[in-house]
Amino acid sequence: MTDAVFRETTADHRTQSVPFSHVSLEIGHLYMEDFEAGPERLREHFSQVRPWVDAVRASAANGGRARPRVSTCFLVDDYFSRFSSPAELVPLVLTEAERCGLTIDYLARESACDVADGVRLAEAVEHRLVESPPPGSDGSRPPVKEIGWLANGERTPGVERLEAMANDLPPSWQPPAETAARRHSVFMDVELWDDRDGRRTWSCPFLAAVWQLARLGLLRHRGEPVLKPRARPDGGYPRDWADLAPLTRLNPAAQPFAAYRTCSVLPSRFLPVEHAVRVILGQIEVDSGALRQVAERSAGEKVTLPDEIADRVSHVFCAGP
Repeated sequence: MTDAVFRETTADHRTQSVPFSHVSLEIGHLYMEDFEAGPERLREHFSQVRPWVDAVRASAANGGRARPRVSTCFLVDDYFSRFSSPAELVPLVLTEAERCGLTIDYLARESACDVADGVRLAEAVEHRLVESPPPGSDGSRPPVKEIGWLANGERTPGVERLEAMANDLPPSWQPPAETAARRHSVFMDVELWDDRDGRRTWSCPFLAAVWQLARLGLLRHRGEPVLKPRARPDGGYPRDWADLAPLTRLNPAAQPFAAYRTCSVLPSRFLPVEHAVRVILGQIEVDSGALRQVAERSAGEKVTLPDEIADRVSHVFCAGP
C-alpha cells in the first residue's frame, strides 16, 4: 500500500518579500527619437530633471527620515523600436547623466514589462483587470478582455442604444460620464492592446502600468518576485538588447529597486499616458500577499501609505520636446 500526500498547489506559492526603498525615482523614459537627436538632447533632459531630483529627495526626508532610501531608474524603449545597441547607448546615457550630477541606479528595458525572464508580466496583469462598471450600466459595452479598451466611466452610448432609449431620452446624444467625477467629468477610454496578424502589441500606458507595479514591489509569479535586478555585465554591455538583463543594477551601492512610493520626472508629453496609467491601476486586483507584505513593512517603519495603489504614484512633468 502506497502512502500519498495531497496538498493544494497554492499552498506552495508563498509570497516572497522584497527589500524596499522609500521612493523609486524615475529620471528618464525616452524613445528612439530622443536618442537619435544626439547627446545634446540627453544633456538637455538631465539638466531639466536635476532640480526635481533634488526636490524629491528633500521631500522624502520631510517625513523625519535623516537618510531616506531613494533609488533612481531609467527606462529604455526596446519594445516599440530598437535603436542602436546597449554597448553604444548605455555608456552615453550614463555619461550625460553624470555630467548633470545624476546617478542612475537601475536601467530597465521596456520590453521587460511584457516578458521578463520567461514570465509574461503584461499578460499576468491583464488577467487581474477588474472593471468598475459605472452606475446605471446596461451591459451594452463588451468587457475589456474582449475589446482591449478600459474606461474610467461610461462612454457615449452607441446609435443602437440611443434608438432603444429614444422614448425615455428626448435628446439624441448623451455625453460620456466619469465614474468618480467631481461635478464635471474628465472621461478617458484607454486602449490596452491591439491584435494584428496574430500578434498582440501592448500599449504604452499598459506597459507603464506594469512598470509602476514592478517599482512598487507588487508583482509576483507563483509567489516569487519578478523583474529582479542583475549586476551590470563584466566586459562591457552587449550588442543586442535581447542579451541585456531586463533590469540591470548599474550602481552596486544602490538602494532597493522597489519602493513604497514612486515618482517619475518626465517630459510633459507623457501626461496623457500617465493619466491613462492611473485609470488602469485603479482597476487592477493586486496580489494580496504582496499588498500585505508592503503594509506590514511600511507600518514597521512608520510609513503611511494610501490605500489606493494609484495614489502611491506621483509625477513631475517638466518642459521638453
